[in-house]
Amino acid sequence: MNAPTLPPQAFDPSTAPDLIGTDIIVALPTDFRLQSGMKLEQTDVVARLYGPKDAPVVVAAGGISAGRVLFAKEDSTETAPGWWEGVAGPGEALDLNRFRVLSIEFAPRLPASKVYTITTHDQARLVKLLLDKINVDKIYNFVGASYGAMIGLAFAELYPDAVERLCIISAAHRAHPMATAFRGLQRRMLKFGQDNGKPAEGISLARQLAMTTYRSDAEFSERFDGPAPEAAGGNYVVCQYLRARGDAYSATDVNRWISMSDSLDRHRVDPSKIKAKVFLAAVPTDRLVPYDDMKALHEQLRDSVFIEFPSLYGHDAFLKEIKLVSDIVRTSLKE
Repeated sequence: MNAPTLPPQAFDPSTAPDLIGTDIIVALPTDFRLQSGMKLEQTDVVARLYGPKDAPVVVAAGGISAGRVLFAKEDSTETAPGWWEGVAGPGEALDLNRFRVLSIEFAPRLPASKVYTITTHDQARLVKLLLDKINVDKIYNFVGASYGAMIGLAFAELYPDAVERLCIISAAHRAHPMATAFRGLQRRMLKFGQDNGKPAEGISLARQLAMTTYRSDAEFSERFDGPAPEAAGGNYVVCQYLRARGDAYSATDVNRWISMSDSLDRHRVDPSKIKAKVFLAAVPTDRLVPYDDMKALHEQLRDSVFIEFPSLYGHDAFLKEIKLVSDIVRTSLKE
């Protein structure tokens, strides 16, 4: 399935690409259960569909904080723009004039009344329900970063004939034990805050620790090598930054974060079961997904292209390095 070259056409409103996006809502089957045996409280799954009706279909998925709003046509959403602005949009790498793009929203939905044991394979099954709803048997590409890339790998393992290509940015076939250690500490902070009636403080502390794993040693050295506070107990420059980022974080609640964090650590796929051509983009400074793990994945796949993705920003490079990420996505979409 090759991405077509679209000839210039006269404007026809009935065939114009949907740049605002249309929500696709699918009722969950009554017998749908997670691999853990748990049943989701939500009764449906939702995604947003962009682009021309008859174009090749691409699924897009980002980190655990990403929602279904991929691109905001009008910048009226200043507090919540699309999660991949600059990479996705008309004329961008993920061109909404050329591709029909399904941007997914992860389960469990906010607010989460309890912690769910949910896997990347569960999320992939939900994606398949959405694709069935829009009558798509095979997608051209699953473009994912971080958690979304893990779901892409799980999807390709579960449904090897349903995807032609994968673009995998900062994700491997397993969760690295050191990343699990960091996330395990975050989950304890979240639970401690919840159990002591201070969920917001638990979220702030967990987010502060998370920020130290999302970025690189080199970036912190460049930005925060400042003087010590006057007395012990005062805030160092880097601690001021972390506190501000932690206190401002409001994209989740405790139960959902614990569910998603645990899902990251349960992730494991068998590369030998993946038939799709895989474009792997690895960041040498990534503290959560080590470069060597992505190299190991590359060596185990049937058909893969390995792309070294140098960045000061570590795991967050997929959100910060718009030009480099755009080049990677564009490469994965070429015929």
